[in-house]
Amino acid sequence: MTCTTGRHDKHDVYAAQCPCRGVLDLLASKWTALVIGALEEGPRRFGELQRRLEGVSPKVLTQTLRRLEESGFVDRTVYPAVPLHVEYELTDLGFGVAEPLAALRGWVERNLDDIRRV
Repeated sequence: MTCTTGRHDKHDVYAAQCPCRGVLDLLASKWTALVIGALEEGPRRFGELQRRLEGVSPKVLTQTLRRLEESGFVDRTVYPAVPLHVEYELTDLGFGVAEPLAALRGWVERNLDDIRRV
């Protein structure tokens, strides 16, 4: 694809200046893969996500959700209630990347016993 940044002729994740690398970095994160997987099941509140993603700190979950929202993978909806009610859900773009990330998560689970110590 032609690059719209003007930094090079086409999108190429191997090119040092390509913005593809930032997207790849975001999507290659374990927390991103897990958040997107949890949101495939439908909209979730922050606390629900934190309970589903055992071991994630509130800070890391917040950072991950913000990056996903800024990139257009996740929508954040605030409901005017007391206390404040916020839900996160996948956008069409988020659902588009959910399938390959699900395949990666499944591959890891199926092959973990054959992988040398991590």
